[in-house]
Amino acid sequence: MKAFIALLRVMLGSFKDLLPIIFVIAFFQLVILQKPLPDLFSILVGLVLVVLGLTFFIFGLEMGLFPIGESMAQAFAKKGSLFGLLGFAFCLGFGTTIAEPALTAVASEAAKVAASGGVIEMTEKAMDDYTIGLRLTVALSVGLAIVLGVVRILRGWPIHLMIILGYIGVVVLTIFAPETIIGIAYDSGGVTTSTITVPLVTALGVGLASSIKGRNPMLDGFGLIAFASLLPMIFVMIFGIVMT
Repeated sequence: MKAFIALLRVMLGSFKDLLPIIFVIAFFQLVILQKPLPDLFSILVGLVLVVLGLTFFIFGLEMGLFPIGESMAQAFAKKGSLFGLLGFAFCLGFGTTIAEPALTAVASEAAKVAASGGVIEMTEKAMDDYTIGLRLTVALSVGLAIVLGVVRILRGWPIHLMIILGYIGVVVLTIFAPETIIGIAYDSGGVTTSTITVPLVTALGVGLASSIKGRNPMLDGFGLIAFASLLPMIFVMIFGIVMT
């Protein structure tokens, strides 16, 4: 019964989150464009499906992914195995990024555009190699980013200095990287921090900071996502330099 009530609360919250979008679309369609909504029934059905999808996704995160991420981070910290913790952090970052549907879509589209623009050969094999190479490059960078973030939590390094240095590297690489890869690199930094990566990585950081003496989860537990967005831009631009 408690689980059902919690599910209803999450569903109500998801609907409230969607209300601004609904009002914006309805306002511009009915007031500005002054046209009726096309196929209203399909729109309503789609809206219900979106609410249900968000509800089950958020409920699943709270029920499964967040607890397991935090518990595994705490277990590694208590065990005192630095190698095991860093290995887990890398595999978590790499695995969740490979599984990101947003990255798959961007990499596939980037391969098609690169082929049509003459950057790579217009063959299925060349486009597949480009797609796989881009996905592996981003996944590798996120894995290393999570490792770097975990080391920062362990050592207590200031995150703002690390982020500043990272973006200086991004600016420098932007000067030397081919123009055809710069936009893809910047987008890659965004699509990595999506539905699968963010919950587990956030849970890892908060769980680790909570289990280490002298670390504040609010100050030290967050910031891993920033590294996961930053390093892919650097790695993808290096990938572009090497590929061309």
